[in-house]
Amino acid sequence: MEALPRDTVVDVLEERLREDILAGRHPVGSYLPPERRLADGYGVNRTTLKHAFGRLVQAGLLETRHGVGTRVRDFARLGGADLLPMLVKHSPDWVGEIFEVRRGVGRLIAGQAAARATARDRAELRALLDAVRDAEGGEAVQLADIEVHRALARATGNRVYVLLTNTLFNAYLPVRAALVGPFTDAGAAHARLAPVVDAVAAGDEDRARQAAEAYLTATERIMLEGLA
Repeated sequence: MEALPRDTVVDVLEERLREDILAGRHPVGSYLPPERRLADGYGVNRTTLKHAFGRLVQAGLLETRHGVGTRVRDFARLGGADLLPMLVKHSPDWVGEIFEVRRGVGRLIAGQAAARATARDRAELRALLDAVRDAEGGEAVQLADIEVHRALARATGNRVYVLLTNTLFNAYLPVRAALVGPFTDAGAAHARLAPVVDAVAAGDEDRARQAAEAYLTATERIMLEGLA
């Protein structure tokens, strides 16, 4: 058995600071209190505080100016999609907006994949679709389903679609366990996804987009029920 990871003081402080920023307790554009006062307030030393700051700067929530201080960045205006996992963890309300983008991007990817897929792409999609049917357990089916969508993105020949697909899936990670509903029955999961793969394999762009819309709408409904 693999030992469970243990949160360090830096991990806990990073999460506390992140929640305080996202909740508006440290407003956008404001400077954080002096390091010594902030460290005392959180009950940590300044070295720990600096490590947590470094992570939040890298995440795009803070910016540090030497000799001036550390300010909360306008992440809503300047941030990227890499912020989505922490935003979802902070507030599951973000999931509905992610699903809206998922429908639009997924429909577009399916049409492009149908237009551009090679024989190799089609064979890979068939094999990965079979893996969905053969997977055992909701989590395994969910992961197998994800690999089909990654393959659909690759089949477009556009690497940006692949990165967008990865970004959307990464955004789900904090609540992924609650989104397992569509995948508890491997046969049903396979049946929902098969029309998308069939249409892409047939090179039928319109049918691929329609099948993707139907799949994404059905799975979204089930997943939102799980979150509720």
